[in-house]
Amino acid sequence: MALSFEYLSEILGSPDLVSHLGRKPKIGRFQWNGPHFLAILRYSVTLCSNSEHDRFSDQLRRLEDLAYACFLGKRSTYYIRFLEVLVSYMPELRQFFEVPKLQHYLFDATHKKNELVASFIDFLIEYLGEILNSGMNSGVLVSDQIKLLLKELKFLLTFLGDTLIQSTEPEENNILTEIEAVANQAGNFLCLFFFTTDRVTLTKMDLVLSDLLQRIEVVKTEIKDQCITVSKLPSFTTSNTSVMSVFIVDSLLDDLDYLINHKSDLIVDVKDQITTFHEELIFSRSFLRDIEVQENKEMIECVMLLRDLAYEAEYIINSFVVGEVPVWYFTLRLSSVILKNKVIGTKLSEIKLNFGIGRLEVVESPSEVSSQAKIIPMVDEIIVGFEDERIQIASQLVGGPDYLQIISIIGMPGLGKTTLAKKLYNDSSVVYYFDKRSWCVVSQTYQRRKQLIEILSSITDLSRDTILNMDNESLAENLYKNLKGRRYLIIMDDIWNKEAWDDLKRYFPNDRNGSRILFTTRLKDVALQTSSDGIINELPFLSVDECWDLLQMKVFQREGCPTKLLDIGKKIATNCQGLPLAVVVIAAVLANMEMKESLWQEVASSLSSYIFENPNENILDLSYKHLPIHLKPCFLYFGAFEEDRDIPVRKLLSLWIAEGFIQKKEYKSLEVVAEEYLMDLINRSLVQVSKRRSDSGVKTCPIHDLIHDMCLRIAKEENFLKVIKDQNSIYEQHHHVCVHSYLSHSKSRLFGLHIRSLLGYFVSPLFIIPSLKLLRVLELLTAYAIKSHLVMGIEFLVHLRYLAIPWLPSSIGRLESLEFLLLGRADALPPILLSMPKLRHLHVGTLVSFSKTFQSSQMNSLQTLSFVHIVHLKDEEVLRCFPNLRSLKCTYNQFWNRCLDLSFLTQLESLRLVFSGSSKLIKLPMNIKKLTLSKIRLPFEKMSLIGTLPNLEILKLECDAFEGGSWNTKDDEFQKLKFLKLERLKLAQWNASSCHFPRLERLVLQNCYNLNKIPSELSDIPTLQMIEVHCCDIYVRDSVMKIQQEQLDNGNEELKVIISGTDWNFILNRTFSLSSRWWRRTAGSLVDAGASIHNSKSKLI
Repeated sequence: MALSFEYLSEILGSPDLVSHLGRKPKIGRFQWNGPHFLAILRYSVTLCSNSEHDRFSDQLRRLEDLAYACFLGKRSTYYIRFLEVLVSYMPELRQFFEVPKLQHYLFDATHKKNELVASFIDFLIEYLGEILNSGMNSGVLVSDQIKLLLKELKFLLTFLGDTLIQSTEPEENNILTEIEAVANQAGNFLCLFFFTTDRVTLTKMDLVLSDLLQRIEVVKTEIKDQCITVSKLPSFTTSNTSVMSVFIVDSLLDDLDYLINHKSDLIVDVKDQITTFHEELIFSRSFLRDIEVQENKEMIECVMLLRDLAYEAEYIINSFVVGEVPVWYFTLRLSSVILKNKVIGTKLSEIKLNFGIGRLEVVESPSEVSSQAKIIPMVDEIIVGFEDERIQIASQLVGGPDYLQIISIIGMPGLGKTTLAKKLYNDSSVVYYFDKRSWCVVSQTYQRRKQLIEILSSITDLSRDTILNMDNESLAENLYKNLKGRRYLIIMDDIWNKEAWDDLKRYFPNDRNGSRILFTTRLKDVALQTSSDGIINELPFLSVDECWDLLQMKVFQREGCPTKLLDIGKKIATNCQGLPLAVVVIAAVLANMEMKESLWQEVASSLSSYIFENPNENILDLSYKHLPIHLKPCFLYFGAFEEDRDIPVRKLLSLWIAEGFIQKKEYKSLEVVAEEYLMDLINRSLVQVSKRRSDSGVKTCPIHDLIHDMCLRIAKEENFLKVIKDQNSIYEQHHHVCVHSYLSHSKSRLFGLHIRSLLGYFVSPLFIIPSLKLLRVLELLTAYAIKSHLVMGIEFLVHLRYLAIPWLPSSIGRLESLEFLLLGRADALPPILLSMPKLRHLHVGTLVSFSKTFQSSQMNSLQTLSFVHIVHLKDEEVLRCFPNLRSLKCTYNQFWNRCLDLSFLTQLESLRLVFSGSSKLIKLPMNIKKLTLSKIRLPFEKMSLIGTLPNLEILKLECDAFEGGSWNTKDDEFQKLKFLKLERLKLAQWNASSCHFPRLERLVLQNCYNLNKIPSELSDIPTLQMIEVHCCDIYVRDSVMKIQQEQLDNGNEELKVIISGTDWNFILNRTFSLSSRWWRRTAGSLVDAGASIHNSKSKLI
C-alpha cells in the first residue's frame, strides 16, 4: 500500500475542515481531531499489508483523493463530502482498537506475541499523545487521568521489550495475557471516548479510566513478583541478534561512564547500583582484550553471554533514564543483571586458570600486524586472465566503424566483467582516443535521473550542486549538448534490461565519429536486444592455471608459494571453479592466517563441502566466518547501502563510530581506528577501492554484488540488519533498519523496541515514533524539503549519535549525545549548537551563516565544520569558540580592509576557503596539512605565505586563487608537499626546480588554458608518481610527455600520465565564430592525426 498521507495531513489539520463540522447535523460533534485520525490510519496501514485487505486499501486511497480535491478546490461541497466518507469509514476503523489476531492481519507469522501486543500499545501511546498535544483548543474533552494512563502504558510497553518477558513460553505467560487484556480495554476506552461522533462526559470518562488504572496496578504487582523471582535465580536469554561481537559491551561502558560522571542527576536514586555494575562489567570485559575466540567453544559462549547481557542492561538503563520505568523495577532488574555478570565472570576466571595466563590473549592475525604496510590497490589495478579479451575489446573501442556502436561484455556474477571494463576505461589508448568518457552503474533498478546525473557529472565542468538542481529535461539537454560533436565513450555497468537503454539512447548523438557505448551485463539477451549490429564479448571462466596464478598473486604477492603448500593450494584454486571473485575472497582468507598446511587443509575441506551446495554464495561465507569478531558488524553494515553504489568512506566510518562498532585505543582517535578496520576489510578483498582522496586515502569503496547479497543474507539471518523492500512489518525485530530510495513511499508506522539505527528515504510529512528510545543513528533522506516542524518526536531520541536530516529541528539542543549532525540546509546556525557537549562534526549541504545571537564566549568540541559563511568580524570571533577544529570549509566575505587571519585555529589541519573580495595578506594556521583556496586573487609573489607552511602536504589552487602570469617558486618552499592541483588559473609561465617540491607525488592541471608548459625540472623529483592534465594547451601535453620520457631514462617506470580533453576541443571553445561544419571536418582530422601520433608513443603514456 503506497499511501503518503500528504493531502490527508493537510486537510485533517486544516481549520477549514473544522469550520464545516457543524454544517451537517448527521455528522454531529466529533470527539477527535485530525492528528488522532492520522494515528489510526498509520497503524491500520501497517496491519493491512497483504492482499486480503485490498478493499480497505482502496477506501483509504479514495479518502486521500477526496483530501486532494479539498486541497485544490477549497469548496464547501468538497469538505462536506470528505467528512461524510470519513464518518462512513469509522465503524470499520474501530476494529483496530484491539490487539489484532496474528494470523488474520500479518502476512507472515514470525512475530512473537509480546511484539504484537507491544505494537498495539505503542499505537495507543501515540494516540494518547496526540490527544494531550491537541490541548483545549481542539474542543476535545480530556480527563486529567489521561496523563497517568499514558505513563502506565509506557511502562507496560517497556516491559514487553525486556528480556524478562522471554523467560516463559507465550502460552504459559499469564502476565502477557493480562497485559493484552489491559491493552484491549485501553483501546476500547479510546474508541468509546475519542473516536466517536457521540457526545461524551468527563464523569463517565473518569469512571472508566479508574477501573482501567486499577487493573494496570494488578498487572504491575504480578510483574514485580516475577522480577523478584528472576533476581534470585537469573536465567540467561538470547538477544535479538546473533552476531558474535562485543562492541555493544564497549558501547555500554562508554554510556555508563558518561552517565555516572556527567549526568548523575538523572540517576540520583540508583547511582550506587549503576556504579557497581559499571565496575564489574569493566572487570569482565578486561578478560576479552585483543583476542580472537573462534576456536575456543568456552570463550565463544562467554562472549555471547556477555554480549546478550550488555544488550539487556542497555535497554533497562536507557528506559530508566528516559523515565519509562519506575525505580523499583529498575532496581530489581539491574540486580538480576549484576548477578548474571558475576556468573559470566566466574566462567572467565575458570578459563583463565585453564589457560594459565594472566589475561586471555592469542597472537594477532597477520593482517592486524601489517595491514598498514600493505599497498591497497584500486579495484582495477589487478587482473589475471582475459588478456586476449582485453586487447580485443580495446581494439573494438578505438577501431571499427564510425557509427555509434554498442559493445557488450557478458558473463556470470563474479567473473570479472566490471574489473575488465574499468581496466579498459583507464587504458591509455582509450583515454587518449575519446574526448569524453563516463562511467555509470545501472543495476537492477533503473533510475533515469540517477544515470543522467552520473554521466553529466563526469563529462562537464558544471558543479555537482548545479547538476543536482536541474530537472530531468535540463539534464538530458545538457548531456546531449556536451556530447554533440565529441567522440565519447559511455560505460553502463551492470545493465539488466533493454528498457534502460531504450530510455537513454536518445540522449547519445550519433555523429559517426567513432563514439562507443560499452555494456556489462549478466544477461546475453540484453546484449542481443539492445543493438542488432553491436558486438558481444562473452567472458570465459578462468582456467585452473589462471586461478592458481591469481591465488598466488593475492596470497604471496611477489614471493613464491612454499613447497609444502603447493598441492593443497592448487586444490583450493581448482575448487574455486574458475570464478575470479571466489579466488580473491578465498585468497584473502588464506593471507590472513598462518602458513600452515593443516590450516589450509581446513579451508580446502570447507570449500569442498560448500561446492556441492551453492558455490557462488557459500564459498564467500568462508570469508565472513574467518573475520575477527570486531570486524563482523562493520562488514555486515555494508548491506545498509544500496547495491552497486560507491560508498563514501567518511560517511561509512562516521556511522561505524556512531553505532559503537569502533573500539577505543590509546593514543588513537576513533576515526583512525575506524580507518584501520576498513583497511583490514580491504586487505581481505571483501571491500574494493574505487576512488582515492588527494592524500591517497580511500574516498569511496564499493563491494561486489555477490558480497552485498551475502551481507544482506547473513545480516537478516542473524537479526542484525534489515532492508525494507516493500511494506514494513508491524514490529521490526532487527537492530538496524534501512529503507532504500526505490521503494514505494509508504506512510505506515515503523516500530521496534530494539531498533538502534534507521536509515533511508521517507516522504513528507514524516513522523518519528518516540518509542525508538535506543536509536543511535537516524538518517532521513527525502525527495521533498521536510521542514523541522513536520519532523515529530526527534527530541525524545536522546541517545542519538548521528543525525542526517534535511532541516535543522528546533529541538536539536535536547540531543546531548549527538556527535555527527548533517543538514541539507539551514537558515542559520543557532547558538544552541555550542552547548552540545559531544557534537564533533557539523556539515550543512548549503552555505550557512552563524546566527546573529551567537555569543563568542562559550567553547565546544567541534572538530569539523562545513559549509559556513564568514561575513562579519563577529563571525570570525565565533570561530574562536572552536579551539579543537581540525577541518573547516567556508566562504569569506571581506568588506573591511584587514588581513584574513585564521591563525588562531591552531589545531586546523584541513581548510577549504572560497574568498569574496580581494586580499593583500593572509595568515593561516601553521598546522595546516591540506589547503584548498579559491578566488583569493593574491599575486603569485605572495606564494611564500603558502609555501612556507611547514606541514602542508596537499595544495589545491582553484579559480583565481592567485593572479598573475608568472610563478617563480623559491627555495625552502613546499618541502612536504605531496599533492598539487592547479585549476582555472591564468598562469602562463611556471618556473620551478625539483628542490622546490622534493616530495611531490601527484600533480594535477585542469583548465589552465594559458599555461605553456610544465617545468622540465620536475622530472628530477624522485617521488613523482602521477601527472594528470585535463583541458590544457597542447604544449603542456608535450612537456608532460617529455618529463615522462626523462623519468624512464632515469629508471622510473612507475610514473603514470593521464591526459584528457583534446586540443581541438579547447580551440573550439575559444573560436566559436567559425562554422560548425568546418570545425567538424577539421576536428576529425586533428583527432585522427592525434591517434596516429599516440600509437607511436603509447609506451610513453
